[in-house]
This record gives sequence, structure tokens and C-alpha cells, in this order.
Amino acid sequence: MRIAVTGSIATDYLMTFPGRFSEQLVADQLDRVSLSFLVDELEVRRGGVAANICFGLGQLGLRPLLVGAVGQDFDADYRSWLSRHGVDTSTVHVSDLKHTARFLCTTDLDQNQMASFYTGAMEEARFIELAPIADRLGELDLVVVSPNDPEAMVRHTTEARQLGLDVMADPGQQLARMDGVQVRKLVDGARFLITNDYEKALLESKTGWSSEEVLSRVQVRITTLGPRGCVIEDADGVIAEVPAAPETQRTDPTGVGDAFRAGFLAGLSWQLPLERSAQIGSMVATYVLEHVGTQEYELDTDGFLERLGGTYGDEVVADVAPKLS
Repeated sequence: MRIAVTGSIATDYLMTFPGRFSEQLVADQLDRVSLSFLVDELEVRRGGVAANICFGLGQLGLRPLLVGAVGQDFDADYRSWLSRHGVDTSTVHVSDLKHTARFLCTTDLDQNQMASFYTGAMEEARFIELAPIADRLGELDLVVVSPNDPEAMVRHTTEARQLGLDVMADPGQQLARMDGVQVRKLVDGARFLITNDYEKALLESKTGWSSEEVLSRVQVRITTLGPRGCVIEDADGVIAEVPAAPETQRTDPTGVGDAFRAGFLAGLSWQLPLERSAQIGSMVATYVLEHVGTQEYELDTDGFLERLGGTYGDEVVADVAPKLS
């Protein structure tokens, strides 16, 4: 299964606040918030939603196609890093004018996060066409439209449908930037729609569609629920509820959702059932939670299968082990 992942490619600046954001917010002063946090740690890591998803797919032995826009600083080291980890970066657009996007995120003691994102070269993703990519590389089976320049997200969704390609709509944090018309274009007709529970509610608010109306417009909806796992639904009801895989330690939640998507997509690529795909995704997500940085984990096959079986049972291992051999 040939998967093209469109979306952001970024450098992450990850900081830790040794307190709780909730204790710094005064309820009757929220209309004029002015806060500054003294942080204890700063980690500079490779990131971006599309790059994180592709890295996870590469860890599972697949070779995803990364589609996004970067600055010339990307070629200094990031491109070779992704290539070494199984990612096809041949279609990444390099801007002559702007730096690669920057993600700045502060995490508190409760794993709550406050973040901002500098677009940079990402805004040039709107100029990337999918048709020449498909012509050059052969058939694409699935196009993932993850958070990116909003115009690029709409363009890639529209173009994928014109080419007859299946789409996974993953609007994520860009739901806050996009209007209802744009969001409806992303969702309507998608084979898969994936959001977290907060984004699910925001999407329904932006589109004006009820939960049932959304389910009538997509084939499958996956909603991630943090430590409560995820639920998979279609128009006929709930297909599966998958609990989260337990972590050995909780270090940093940044990129956990991207890792879930990588595992889920790997399961789809291996033609495994949706529930099984979500179990793989949940296990990969736990690896990210145990590390600082979204691409700092390594999936040792034996250890991964042992943890997968310990959480979800031997039948899961029997299905997944042949795919990783």
C-alpha cells in the first residue's frame, strides 16, 4: 500500500514548566491574559505532523512518501535523518525564501500544553501538486491530509478526489484556523476521518453538522481519547473501542497522536482489521509518550511484539509478527 502523507515538517522547541497552567489562570481575568513562564528545560527536536507520521511508518518497515514544504535548513541534516529511517523525501518542496516551520510548546506537570506554530516555508505547500507525484511514482493508495497550510490542505484533498484517491482527513490543530466551508471540504467524502475528542466537537461546531451527519459523509471516523484509548465508528455505529497501551513512564505527550496515526496506517497497509490497526497505533503512541521528542524512539521488533501481546493478547502478535519479519 503506497501512502502519501501531506502536512507540516518542522523543528520543535519543547519546554517544561515545573508548575500547573491551571494555577496561573484567574477565571475573571481571562479576557486580558498576560502570562510568562520560567521553564526548566529546552529540547530542540525534529518534528512536524507529516514528518512524525512518516517516521513512525518507517520504524514499522514501510516506506511512506512525505509531501510538504521546508526551508533550505532542512537539507543540513533533517532530510538525511528521515531517509535513514525509511521515509521517501523526494517530493519535499524546498523554499528559497523561508525557514522550515517552528513549533514552540510548553508542557506543565499535568501534561497540559501551550503551544504556538510559526508557518515559515509551510505556506508554500499550497503550490505542491499531487498529480505529477502520482505520475512519477506510480499509483498512490491513500493520501493523508494532516495539519498544514490551510490552502494546501484543501488543495490536496480536492486534487486527491479528482484523481480518485482515498483520503484520510486529519485536520488537527488547523481546525482553529479554518472556517466551516474549508472544514467541510476536507471531511466530505473522506475514507477516514481522525481527530481527538476536542477536535471532534470543534469540527462539528465549525461545519454545523451533527455527529450523525459527519458519519454519513465519511466511511470511518476514528476519535482518539488520550489515556482512554480510541473509538472507531461508521454510519452503522461503533466498530471498536480500543484501550490505550500502558506506558512505563510518562515523559512528554508531544507527537503521541502522530505516532498513533503511524501505527494505524501501518495496520491499514498490512490489510489488518480496523481494531487491530488501532491497537498497533496505541502501542506506537506509548513509545512516543515515554520519550522527549517526537522522533526519538526506536521500535525493537521483539520488544514491541512483547508489549503488544501483553496489552492486547497473543492473537494480535500472531497478526502483526509476520508483517515485521
